[in-house]
Amino acid sequence: MEDGVWMVFCNKSECSHETAKVCSSGFSSIADPYSCINHALIISTDILLQFTCLFIFVYKLSKRKIISPSMSQKLPLKLIYSIIYNGSLGLAYFVLWISIVSKKVHEDQSVLPLHKWLVILFQGFTWLLLALTISLKTLHLPRNSTVKFCYLIIFYVGFLCISSLRKAILEKVVSIKMVLDILCFPGAILLLLCAFQGHDHVNTDVHNDCDDCQVVSQGEAINASNDMGSNDHVTPFAKAGFFSNVSFWWLNPLMKKGKERTLEDKDIPQLRPADLAQTCYSIFMEQMSKQKQKGSSDSPSMLSVILLCQWKAIIVSGFFALIKVLTFSAGPLFLRAFIKVASGKETIKYEAYVLTGGLFFAKCLESLSERQWYFRTRLIGLQVRSMLSAAIYQKQLRLSNAAKMNYSPGEIVSYITVDAYKIGEFPYWFHQIWTTCLQLCLALVIIYYCMGLATTAAVITVLLTVLASSPLTKLQHKYQKKLMVAQDRRLKAITEALTNMKVLKLYAWETHFKNVIEGLRKEEFKYIFRVLLQKGYYLVLFWSSPILVPTVTFWACYFLKIALNASKVFTFLTVLRIAQGQITLIPEVAGIFIESKVSFSRIVKFLKAQELENIDIRQIKSDKDMDWSIFIRSANISWDSSSTATLRNINLMVKPGERVAICGEVGSGKSTLLAAILGEVANISGTVMVYGKIAYVCQTAWIQSGSIQENILFGSAMDQTRYEEILEKSCLVKDLEMLPFGDLTEIGERGVNLSGGQKQRVQLARALYQDADVYLLDDPFSAVDAHTATSLFKEYVMGALSLKTVLLVTHQVDFLPAFNTILLMAGGEILEAATYDKLLASTPEFQDLVNAHKNTTGLERHYEFASSSRPVTSEGEIQKTNVGKQINITPLGDQLIKKEEREKGDTGLKPYLQYLRHEKGLLYFSLQTVLLMLFAIVQLIQIYWLAANIQNSRVSRLKLFLGYSLIGCVLPVLLLLRSFSIVVLGCKKSESIFSTLLRSLFQAPMSFYDSTPLGRILSRVSSDMSIIDIELVFRLAMALGSYVIACTSFVILAILAWPIQFVIIPMIYLTIFLQTYYFSSAKEFMRMNGTTKSSLASYLAESIAGATVIRAFGKEDGFFSKSLKLIDANACHYFHSSSADEWLIQRLEILCAIVLSSSALAMTLLPLGPSASGLIGMALSYGLSLNAFLVFAIQNHCLVDNFIVSVERLEQYMHIPSEAQTVVESKRPAQNWPAIGRVEIYNLKVKYRPNAPLVLRGISCIIEGGHKVGIVGRTGSGKTTLISALFRLVEPTEGEIIIDNLNISTIGLHDLRSHLGIIPQEPTLFSGTVRYNLDPLSQYTDHEIWEVLGKCHIREVIQEKAEGLNSIVAEGGLNLSVGQRQLFCLGRALLKRSRILVLDEATASIDNATDYIIQKTIRREFDNCTVITVAHRIRTVMDCNAVLVISDGEMVEYDDPAKLVSKEGSLFGQLVKDYLSHTTNSSIQPVNQKISIGELY
Repeated sequence: MEDGVWMVFCNKSECSHETAKVCSSGFSSIADPYSCINHALIISTDILLQFTCLFIFVYKLSKRKIISPSMSQKLPLKLIYSIIYNGSLGLAYFVLWISIVSKKVHEDQSVLPLHKWLVILFQGFTWLLLALTISLKTLHLPRNSTVKFCYLIIFYVGFLCISSLRKAILEKVVSIKMVLDILCFPGAILLLLCAFQGHDHVNTDVHNDCDDCQVVSQGEAINASNDMGSNDHVTPFAKAGFFSNVSFWWLNPLMKKGKERTLEDKDIPQLRPADLAQTCYSIFMEQMSKQKQKGSSDSPSMLSVILLCQWKAIIVSGFFALIKVLTFSAGPLFLRAFIKVASGKETIKYEAYVLTGGLFFAKCLESLSERQWYFRTRLIGLQVRSMLSAAIYQKQLRLSNAAKMNYSPGEIVSYITVDAYKIGEFPYWFHQIWTTCLQLCLALVIIYYCMGLATTAAVITVLLTVLASSPLTKLQHKYQKKLMVAQDRRLKAITEALTNMKVLKLYAWETHFKNVIEGLRKEEFKYIFRVLLQKGYYLVLFWSSPILVPTVTFWACYFLKIALNASKVFTFLTVLRIAQGQITLIPEVAGIFIESKVSFSRIVKFLKAQELENIDIRQIKSDKDMDWSIFIRSANISWDSSSTATLRNINLMVKPGERVAICGEVGSGKSTLLAAILGEVANISGTVMVYGKIAYVCQTAWIQSGSIQENILFGSAMDQTRYEEILEKSCLVKDLEMLPFGDLTEIGERGVNLSGGQKQRVQLARALYQDADVYLLDDPFSAVDAHTATSLFKEYVMGALSLKTVLLVTHQVDFLPAFNTILLMAGGEILEAATYDKLLASTPEFQDLVNAHKNTTGLERHYEFASSSRPVTSEGEIQKTNVGKQINITPLGDQLIKKEEREKGDTGLKPYLQYLRHEKGLLYFSLQTVLLMLFAIVQLIQIYWLAANIQNSRVSRLKLFLGYSLIGCVLPVLLLLRSFSIVVLGCKKSESIFSTLLRSLFQAPMSFYDSTPLGRILSRVSSDMSIIDIELVFRLAMALGSYVIACTSFVILAILAWPIQFVIIPMIYLTIFLQTYYFSSAKEFMRMNGTTKSSLASYLAESIAGATVIRAFGKEDGFFSKSLKLIDANACHYFHSSSADEWLIQRLEILCAIVLSSSALAMTLLPLGPSASGLIGMALSYGLSLNAFLVFAIQNHCLVDNFIVSVERLEQYMHIPSEAQTVVESKRPAQNWPAIGRVEIYNLKVKYRPNAPLVLRGISCIIEGGHKVGIVGRTGSGKTTLISALFRLVEPTEGEIIIDNLNISTIGLHDLRSHLGIIPQEPTLFSGTVRYNLDPLSQYTDHEIWEVLGKCHIREVIQEKAEGLNSIVAEGGLNLSVGQRQLFCLGRALLKRSRILVLDEATASIDNATDYIIQKTIRREFDNCTVITVAHRIRTVMDCNAVLVISDGEMVEYDDPAKLVSKEGSLFGQLVKDYLSHTTNSSIQPVNQKISIGELY
């Protein structure tokens, strides 16, 4: 074996040490068409050409172009000639090969020397492959790339032709091979001509084609692709040629732009059509449909469907992975050859140069294949992630109400922001599973070649390592599942708390809820610690493996008496060092696999959740001659199949244009009836049909983030005239004039900067703009004042909807006479359906309802109900004012919702220091760094001991191996200590960052929540926090470890091959330059990735909250389309980020290949003394792994830099300017404060933001203790702001509020809020039990709670439930009506019994009978308390001691209501007159005729 493969290739007679002949490598031998070296060169070139053809074939197989069948039939004549000529040439070579081999076997009984017939065989293969490649019609390189490739072939063939002609002319010898070599030149010319002409069916402008456009059957996907394909701002990758794709040259312009200036969203090109979420989702759904059509009873496996969608891309990326593994495994063979050359065993002349060239080529091919492997798997992951994100969004739009009980909004958001991302990462690691096995098998073959039977010891050690990791893998899977469950519980709690932060602050419950979340976090943290600990064990186990394996193997060699030399030992160690990278990846691959499996199962479970089944009850096409708009026959309706029917025996037929009012007590089923008509109720027995387009106004207003105009248009095109008319009808004109940007004012999430009445009117305008056939209005007037309600009823219901079918749920009896039919509901049944007069005459329940309304007015007046003789006027006669007038607004201040902030430019070490400064982070980081340095030094000493003494005869093998083993014993100890310090560092950072973040969020003022969409916060507490918890610390440690090993390799190479410093120094400079060049763009990619992820999370959370409204208007497609755009925006930044990673690594790998090749050549040529072979082996062992470890370091550095963006994002919310102190110890009020309840307000001025206009403008008044004071005013006048100032949700700009002689600005917020009581305008319940919702702090007994439930008239409802006080309340109280939720809020106030009680329109959603009882309860229970009532119903404040009237933020009147009514010019008096006028006039209308607006007054 000493003479190597050259003896077999060239035969003894030609190249042999025994015959003292060395294969000549001069120019004459290279040019000789019969020489061994010439044939070796030709075979090498043939292999390269064959690989290139195969590469092109596989590469183009991954391209799915849409080509018309008629176009694909055309083949140019030149192309046909080229195929025939080159194919014949290849066959001629094969015939010659068969002839030569047959002759040698027959005459010599041998096939040696190999080179004489191998060269002919490879030539035949090459020309046949070339002919095959150009004959395949579907494979087309861009013209420039094809021409370059053909030029290379001509250069090669020219050499063949010239060398054969030279031989024939000089030696006057001619052979068949020489003739064939000369005939190759015309074949190459034909190839070049074909490249210039191209196929007829290929577009002359190749760049206009979309190479990667996938063929999908669904029209939407194709349309999306066409739209994107026509966009000039599509990524250059879509048009890049072969060489541009391989080298990532297409990314250069964007990287250059990022270096010159900070990148913005507009600079980032869009994705290719094939990578769009619409395309991916359409392909997935098409494939799913195909699988279902195959007749399987069960639904097809999602995993199998995804694999079917991506199988081609997986095969292509697998091909690149295979090339990488094969070229990577060639490294140790090169090392063995270099050691032989250094030992003087040169086989051919200039062998060192040949080996250097071969090593450089192998490393370049390895780099190119690995980069394509990683890039393409990232692309697969991106497509899978986009597809899953789209599927999750689409699913939540169809989720049934029963399923919603099991999936909170926070959980659904985490499916996209966490789980889908983890699954998207898995394809990147997929091929690592089999390539690691293949790599280890190849390593074992090489080890056996070096170590013989001792390989058994190495195999056993590796197997024991893998077996030892098996229980760790099971534990990690177990802990990962529990971690995800714990994370869901924590996210659900934090989402609920953040969504209802205003309520928590009003009730002074934020500390309690913060403690609850911290408790859930502690439970989660237990599993975080265990997962990190498992990762630490993995780190120790698999980093120790490359230390234990050589030690065991060397001792096996010692006992088996196997002779070892430097060549064998360092080939073996190099294989192990290379395998170390693969072995250390095993725990990471296992971890990714486990995380992906858990995440995938969670998503699959969600996608299989129950969907709404009754959406098809709506018939969109409306026939003008239809008898019914709504038809319900014998329907029993229930929300859940397991529960009793909510509605029973429902029979309802509504004619087109008919107006129907629905009234009844709280919990009677009014909203459920509307939900059934919308198809929202899961179980319906009977028939429910709706004919025509539906518009729906829900009881609890749902407002999108965005401008008022966007909310009203709701995806429809702008019609300015109609739009302005609708603003008039909805009474929004005056409100828009008050807003800083008019209808372009940005509304905060859930409409936080609008009053309750304004939100309802925006909803009404939205419904009216849709021009529907059927209008379902669920108590929309409860949140507006009486005057506005009257105007809305007149202009909106009776005017704009006069020709529409209207179903109005209402508690306002005043409007009932104007309806054709009134449905009186009780106990889930329609008691009666008749006109107002008939119900009043014949139905006691309805009489009670009307009488209760009269009782609650507080006015002793008698009204006569008589038929009016006034003629009916048409809608056209109604007086309209300001219609058509353009609203001109001068912008004041800034918009409420601002673009999400992100860091810009190079922040250097700032985010790293921010991460490490918490909880002694620098100490633990320094400790693990010192341990790492010690590990590297000890490992270097160990290998140097081996290198220096392996050829030293004075050191016995026993002493050599004993020294090696003893030094190696230190390494696992250092690894264990370092691993433990990493785990502690990660845990400390995770705990510290979360607690700081949570504290900051709960202490943030309400202005922060008003201006910050919930999705921005959720993306930080979910995905960003998940990165901090699990990923960042180990990535940071691995990057640091890889850098240390890479630097060690550089130092060794620089010392042992000192001339190479002239190469290393420029290479280091270029490396630093490239990294700086890269980071200037890459950081912006990741920052934008974070902000777009937040936008997606916000949009998803918003859509979940408004899913019923979206479905009601039939806007699912529009919302889904926008979600796809947000998914694509996020994926686009991720795509360019991962592409930039590969761009950088590829260039660094080429630099490493230059350093390694130069070092190998230098060390081979330099005289290094007697230990030369050992030192060369050591240096090349490090050098060959330099590429791997430097790339590994850069990859981890890139990931760490990407992950550190999460620290930047979290840091933004960890230092939010906080509210005032919770408790001021020196100013704590007495336990019984306020004892009297006297409230003094002096010159109170309030603005929500420094640059915003004043909302309250100098209000001054005194509320005596025990008085009942009503606050009235138009919607948006500042009533709720005054209450916010009382609770210090917003601090006064000027003035003060004094309660019982104590300035509330001087005491702690908790002391203030906990001593005041409130029933808020929007009733809020939390997921948990009935008891928890009434008394979350567990301060009261069950008896007290039952007593309060009785006073609230909800005791019977709770007693019907088997669990009683432990009955479950769904998140947001979805399993209770809005009225019942308000009764719960009343119960909280009754339990608390504060001296000061604030009612913010507390009974707006309650029927009049219940309202009357509740008002009596409040008067009785809070008889000696100060009660401040914000009211829209005039009747609720008539029995107050005083009324405070506010208009445009100013106090207009403050006096006894009776005095104000009798006062000339009183605004309150005018409100009362309007209300009484409305009550009187609305009660005298006949119900059997069409009623116009003019008849109401």
